[in-house]
Amino acid sequence: MADKKKKNLPPEAQKYQAFQKQRETKRPVVKNCCKAFLIGGLICCIGQAISTFYIYFFDFTEKTAGNPTTATLIFITMLVTGFGVYDRLAQFAGAGTAVPVTGFGNAVISSAIEDRPEGLVLGVGSSMFKLAGPVIVFGVFSAFIIALIKTILIQWGGL
Repeated sequence: MADKKKKNLPPEAQKYQAFQKQRETKRPVVKNCCKAFLIGGLICCIGQAISTFYIYFFDFTEKTAGNPTTATLIFITMLVTGFGVYDRLAQFAGAGTAVPVTGFGNAVISSAIEDRPEGLVLGVGSSMFKLAGPVIVFGVFSAFIIALIKTILIQWGGL
């Protein structure tokens, strides 16, 4: 709270603020950052291993291995989330499990699992698209804007 706002508080409220600050649990920021870094790095290493697997065993190039690698990571994340392992990993690692692809896969399948009693179409399907829909829309819109900017730069700048 800003000092100016704190001075405007009655004395009892100021005492309570001081008491609350003393009793507040300190977060282990460095420890949490290290765990997030290690687990996030491990997820990225697994993604790199999958990409290398596709390059060596299925004749993909580095450029074309990205899409199947992403799909495989999302599929593995959804499986692991369904078995309840990803939630325990996320409790341990925190933001390290929010690596964009795996975090997206976890969020989609978690919302589908929550609304499973509502049925396949109205429960699972609609829950998945509640989350995935905006991501897809903004992804397509961003890609359009970037392609438009690139096209303009190529036409005018000769890049």
